[in-house]
Amino acid sequence: MATAGDTPALDPAKIDAVLNLFQAAGHAPVSPPMLQPANVLLDLIGEDIRRRLYLTQGADGADLCLRPDFTIPVCRHHVAYGDNTLPTGYCYHGPVFRQRPDGLGEIPQMGAESLGRTDIAEADADLLALAIEALSTFGLQDVSIRIGDETIFAAVLAELGLPVVWQRRLRDLFGETDKLAAAVERMAGATTSDDETRDVRLGFLAALEGADPKAAHAVVEDLLSIAGISAVGGRTPAEIADRFLEQAALTRGTAGHGEAAAALKSYLAIKSDGANAVSALKAFAAEYNLDLSQPIAAFEQRLGALADKGIDPARLSLAADFGRRLDYYSGFVFEIHGGTETHDGPLVGGGRYDKLVTLLGAKTDVPAIGFSIWLDRIADRIGG
Repeated sequence: MATAGDTPALDPAKIDAVLNLFQAAGHAPVSPPMLQPANVLLDLIGEDIRRRLYLTQGADGADLCLRPDFTIPVCRHHVAYGDNTLPTGYCYHGPVFRQRPDGLGEIPQMGAESLGRTDIAEADADLLALAIEALSTFGLQDVSIRIGDETIFAAVLAELGLPVVWQRRLRDLFGETDKLAAAVERMAGATTSDDETRDVRLGFLAALEGADPKAAHAVVEDLLSIAGISAVGGRTPAEIADRFLEQAALTRGTAGHGEAAAALKSYLAIKSDGANAVSALKAFAAEYNLDLSQPIAAFEQRLGALADKGIDPARLSLAADFGRRLDYYSGFVFEIHGGTETHDGPLVGGGRYDKLVTLLGAKTDVPAIGFSIWLDRIADRIGG
């Protein structure tokens, strides 16, 4: 069995063949630095990944980390060197580094990113088809494909008329199935075992909630200043104050959303193969009188583009609660597993991240989609 960071079971000629496949599809090879600015990664991936990073400091005191993924480093490379060239594509092969409870933290990956294409459905289909073809090159054809779409979830939240603070909170948790379910329960007014602890922790902020917003904001910033806190995870005191006050609003905003919670539970329970997914989504929208025509039409267009690439929608498995756990994903997402097994982690994970390149400093909006291949899992699969 191959261990993390070691791929002896993979034929180097097949790795080269996959890289050639990527390049033939228009993805130029790139090798971004292994050391990346930690604050940028934390802001864009989410604070939850901090405990999994390999952290260090530069000579100037700046916080650095070994890259935990390739997508952000590749996009940073594009902003620095290729921002005037769109659409464009990149491919890569090398290690990423994440602390893991077992096995080495050096994980070999390869993948492809597509930036700037405005034919969204066709770009989605091309990248998923490319990932499937890459796995076939490695000799893996018996795979299962799981898909999700945060765009539809966001449209459901907006149509339900939830307060903005709750929409933001639930979107932040999308992809974290258990946490999202708990938040929906709490939004409906249910109590949880940690409510008492939460009330103590947020009691001060809850008291501020009824005060003038500017005054409450100033008090929180003053407390942070007294404590000598100038930034946390790249956030300014003003941004930290915003998040604290948002949490306080969440503690009191748990009443009156029972019907919305019931609708969300119904939506998140939707599971269907691709051939019947549009019907399932339309039936949900009709049952709860929600106008989801635009995101469903985009979803249907993507299925058509996939069919044009030879991917039968019946091969796809839609789970309405499925989202990638990295914060920068914003729309269509997918995972490819070996056969019907999902417990060992995906062989491929990817999706759309239309806001990421702009957040990294691009001068214009850059629609983007990409995927990463976990070579250690492929080696384990082939070796098994």
